[in-house]
Amino acid sequence: MSFPAHRPRRLRRTELLRDLVRETRLSAAGFVYPMFVCSGGRVRQEVSSMPGVFQQSADQIVEECREVESLGIPGIMLFGLPETKDARGSSSISSTGVVQKAIEAIRKASLKLLIITDVCLCEYTDHGHCGVIENGEVANDPTIEILAEQALSHARAGADIVAPSDMMDGRVGAIRKKLDQNRFENIAILSYAAKYCSGFYGPFREAAQSAPQFGDRRSYQMDPANAKEALKEVAMDLEEGADMVMVKPALPYLDIIRRVRERFDVPVAAYNVSGEYAMVKAAAQKGWVDEKRVVIEILTGIQRSGADTILTYHAKDAAKWLKG
Repeated sequence: MSFPAHRPRRLRRTELLRDLVRETRLSAAGFVYPMFVCSGGRVRQEVSSMPGVFQQSADQIVEECREVESLGIPGIMLFGLPETKDARGSSSISSTGVVQKAIEAIRKASLKLLIITDVCLCEYTDHGHCGVIENGEVANDPTIEILAEQALSHARAGADIVAPSDMMDGRVGAIRKKLDQNRFENIAILSYAAKYCSGFYGPFREAAQSAPQFGDRRSYQMDPANAKEALKEVAMDLEEGADMVMVKPALPYLDIIRRVRERFDVPVAAYNVSGEYAMVKAAAQKGWVDEKRVVIEILTGIQRSGADTILTYHAKDAAKWLKG
């Protein structure tokens, strides 16, 4: 009986062998943990569609950040749930806004964490869209003026990175200019460069209380059918001054992550979004999947596709599992 000269199974026989030749090495050092901050004190309310994720006041955010830091996760992403909303998202630029106060509280606690802030208006507008409404449509240029002020307020509060997620044209350039004019040239921009109009955002809209009150976001978020357009969006954002770029969501767009990784020599992030998280949690609760195994497989796949950084609600659990 003739045996093959090449036997790939030789290097799969034991865990030590598999670990020795593993191509993709997942690590908590590449995770960012998204968090939702609200007003008040001692508030910690679980999001019904996202088990283990909470809407929290700044004092509680600080306590969870201590845990995040202890797990070796280097950064968090803050989303705000303001007390008041209006047509222009005015509270988003306030120095006493929920995100701004949370940044200050984390800084006061002297935690070694990168603070990244979402820059968008959907959480702050009473209509739930990501920009100012004029004549029934989201007006691009008036919106980016507010976004630039919002980013500046986050920088003043102590953010390390601002992350515009609105998908308005030209917002990266406007934010870069505003930051530089105010001597925040060292604040980095992580652009949601290829953000698709996705059905996977549902649970987030509960968590952030940001569902649009009319219409949808197809006029500014990307068509899920388009790939070449994503490369154009990334190129434009980099030209305007983005330091890092993001693809969102992750799982249905692994091909986009790969294309961006191959085309551009910059840090690439991917957002493992709320719907992706909720599906795993729901299936795990019913005993249909092994949560630990599935989560590690998903995150490994996202990294293998080309993502340097993964924003994920699984970050804390995954960090614990990776520690063994």
